[in-house]
Amino acid sequence: MLIGGQRVPALSGKRFETRNPATGELLATIAQGGAEDVDRAVKAARAAFEGPWRRMKPVERQRIMLRLADLVEAHYEELAMLDTLDLGAPYSRTIMGKARAGALLRYYAGQAMLITGDTIDNNAPGDVLSHTLKEPIGVVAAINPWNGPIGMSVWKAGPVLATGCTLVMKPAEQTPLSALRFGELCLEAGVPEGVINVVTGLGDAGAALSSHPDVDKIAFTGSTGVGEKILHAAAPTMKRVTVELGGKSPNIVFADADLDKAVPAAAMAVFANAGQICSAGTRLFVQSPIHDEFMERLAAFTRTIKVGDPLDPTTQMGPVVSAPQMDKILAFIDGASTEGARPLTGGARMSGAGYDAGYFIEPTIFTHVADDMTIAREEIFGPVLSAFTFDTVQEVLARANATEFGLGSGVWTRDLGTAHRMARGIRAGSVWVNCYQMLDPAVPFGGYKMSGFGRESGPHHIEDYLETKAVWINLD
Repeated sequence: MLIGGQRVPALSGKRFETRNPATGELLATIAQGGAEDVDRAVKAARAAFEGPWRRMKPVERQRIMLRLADLVEAHYEELAMLDTLDLGAPYSRTIMGKARAGALLRYYAGQAMLITGDTIDNNAPGDVLSHTLKEPIGVVAAINPWNGPIGMSVWKAGPVLATGCTLVMKPAEQTPLSALRFGELCLEAGVPEGVINVVTGLGDAGAALSSHPDVDKIAFTGSTGVGEKILHAAAPTMKRVTVELGGKSPNIVFADADLDKAVPAAAMAVFANAGQICSAGTRLFVQSPIHDEFMERLAAFTRTIKVGDPLDPTTQMGPVVSAPQMDKILAFIDGASTEGARPLTGGARMSGAGYDAGYFIEPTIFTHVADDMTIAREEIFGPVLSAFTFDTVQEVLARANATEFGLGSGVWTRDLGTAHRMARGIRAGSVWVNCYQMLDPAVPFGGYKMSGFGRESGPHHIEDYLETKAVWINLD
């Protein structure tokens, strides 16, 4: 673990394994931090926050962040390889995060210089001046998922560093390696000891962070079920909490869409990262006049997706992250057939040379799916797509919104009016029109309903790490 600027073992001496999901081979044994390790990490973060860090001039924090951006980019091949080995995502995919990681850190470095209060012309009697101060909220706990390890580390650390907060980060136990290396790069960039701490461990470490009385804010990305537990744990101490949770995102293709673009995009909206993306477009709605042609082309494209060794530069989809995750996905697939859905392509674990030792699942498309089926309602977090047909804008809006989630959505049409009506009508945090999964450091990302609250990226993100203090000065 990384606590107070030092690499340390767990106080209990316990360790856990992280394995390559493509081969099942042991990658490393990792310190298994528990509540006592969380406590010393929080103390280190509190000491760093109360030291010179929170009072450091914004330009100095900015310089450190820009050095960190340079270091992350310089070492990104290593970071991407760690994620490929730990997660199973193809290296051709993980290496693509280099530009985004650098851009995120540089964006937040810019935001560090833009934190300002307001002078308010108030209506109090006499000669009274009032203004606001923006102050860092304090010690932040970041609890990260396993589906994008280094990207999540950067995304969580950026606003912390920009605002003068400090961080205790708990990476997912399935993918801890790149978070530890990122912590080392923070120290190399000049981030003071104790400002960034990394506690590796299992679920009990995350639970200890959620309830710790000296943590001021929790930033969580993960499943809706775990998010609910974190909210309960945070309630007694009134921590500020932001959560980005699950999704069951609709991807809607109208009859006038450009099918040459929509077909591959609809496939990769689900099968990228083996479906392990919270905003994956797992519910595909295709308008009736083009339904048969679209599905035929989609199935043909899906059969061309190369599934295999994540280190092969031609691989497009790797394994899922673990054996338990594979078993969960396969149970959804079996249940879908039992409920009456029909697999158009895929629907099984992959076997044979290069597959038997790993957790590979065929890219799977189901048709004849009813809106109330389990695979149409629950987040699978795997390479499984449910396809539906629709007729009108009003109909598809109602069906698209008939979910407890509201994270992402896609619309494919050449009609500007349809695009605007859909963008206004869909209840989701992101609406991608004639594209899918586009992200930018300046554009907010987050969910409606059970997909969470709070936004990441953009100026809204910074505000969640700041307190607003009102100051009144009687000049008489």
